[in-house]
Amino acid sequence: MDETTKVRKGQRGRLVLAVVTCSTLSACVSAPPVRTADTALPVSYTPTSGALPAVALDRWWDLYRDPQLTQLVDQALSRGFDTREAFARLEEARAIRSGALSQFGLQGSLSANAQVQRTEQITGGASVDVPGVDLGSLGGSSRTSTSAGVTLPVSWELDLFGRRGVTERTANADLAAARFNYEGVRAATAAEVARALFQARGLATQLEDARATATIQRRLFDLLSRRADRGLAARSEADRVGADVAQAEAQATDLTAALDASRRALLLLVGSGTRPIGALAISPAVASPPQVPAAVPGDLLQRRPDVREAEARLRSATGNVRLAELDFFPRITLQPSLGLNYASGALGGLSAVAGLGAGLTAPIFDGARLRAQLGVSGARAEQAVLAYERTVQGAYSEADQALIRLVADRDRIARLERGVAAAQRAYDAALKRFDLGFSDLQEVLDAERVARAARTARTTARVDALQRSVQAFQALGGGWDTRLPGSDIRGMR
Repeated sequence: MDETTKVRKGQRGRLVLAVVTCSTLSACVSAPPVRTADTALPVSYTPTSGALPAVALDRWWDLYRDPQLTQLVDQALSRGFDTREAFARLEEARAIRSGALSQFGLQGSLSANAQVQRTEQITGGASVDVPGVDLGSLGGSSRTSTSAGVTLPVSWELDLFGRRGVTERTANADLAAARFNYEGVRAATAAEVARALFQARGLATQLEDARATATIQRRLFDLLSRRADRGLAARSEADRVGADVAQAEAQATDLTAALDASRRALLLLVGSGTRPIGALAISPAVASPPQVPAAVPGDLLQRRPDVREAEARLRSATGNVRLAELDFFPRITLQPSLGLNYASGALGGLSAVAGLGAGLTAPIFDGARLRAQLGVSGARAEQAVLAYERTVQGAYSEADQALIRLVADRDRIARLERGVAAAQRAYDAALKRFDLGFSDLQEVLDAERVARAARTARTTARVDALQRSVQAFQALGGGWDTRLPGSDIRGMR
């Protein structure tokens, strides 16, 4: 056995010994296991939901059978700034994942160099600085040489302890969290558009009622003014109605401004914030909310994007704990290299160079820093567990509250409908008695105010019911398709 072979075997032996020693010491360092999150939920909500299939939640806005709502939601999902910004964050997460996994592939850079060298040789005893003397005539000679080289050093880390697998699962969890965040933004955008549209329609309905009230009062004012001119009524009665006319017209002006502002906000939501307000027509129609699909609390774990996002972030935090543990283990890299060299001249030529090396990096004096980092990762994992549990319980609370209020809204609207009908009958009767001279003006005005207040309360209740139905759909996890494409569900389970 020659001396070179002995040296190589000795180096391999020391490398193996170092790996075994570092691995043994590193195995003694581990963080406490990450606590399993408590995601237990009740078997049912306080009120019972409808009988529609849960898949109807994917596009819940179609249940309203409202073409304008469907058009605005689809436009907001494709052109809205919030959804486009969220998609950009998702693309960022995909790029970060690719970068995290690239460290386990071949690493290296191609380098090349070239050089041309000219040598002037002077022979004889002449001084170099003789003025007017041609140095070449004194027997000097020149030579030009060329050299070039190309090298490709490469390094590749051996995955002896599973670091690549843990990194990939952690990166997949981060990507999944970004995807669920994107879906959550889309779901929230759809709900926000629906709420804004229903609010605008409520304002349009109130504006129509205010204008109708102003028209009726103006006619009454004209009638009383004519009577006062003929001495058949007191001028004070006409003035009292005139004050009500001014108040109704002022209310209509205020509602017009509120409606225009609502339309501008709605245009911004759908990505058309600079279009004229007149481009968005709002009809004074407030319909009844649709039936909510059947659902059970356990569905929230799969249907709510914020719950899925919190779960993915918990898996990412758990992976980071394991990566912090693996930082105590050594890293071994293979370092092959290839090269070509060329030199001109009699002794030159083209030559090839190949080499193979290995490197070992072990955290000998970094124990305190690594233990601190491991403690940080463990604390963050516990935070992720708590955040997941809070999100799950918050999702159930939101859904249960929304369903409770939705049931109450139906009874509230039914009672207000009866109140509007009764108030209208009372107003019609008071107006008829006034025309016949059997009652005074004050009775008519009081009856009109009661009827107007009843209509306003009914409109407000209808808008509230519509908006709470949107809240219920969103709280139940509606607004997105849980069956994501395979390219976007890496590591979600």
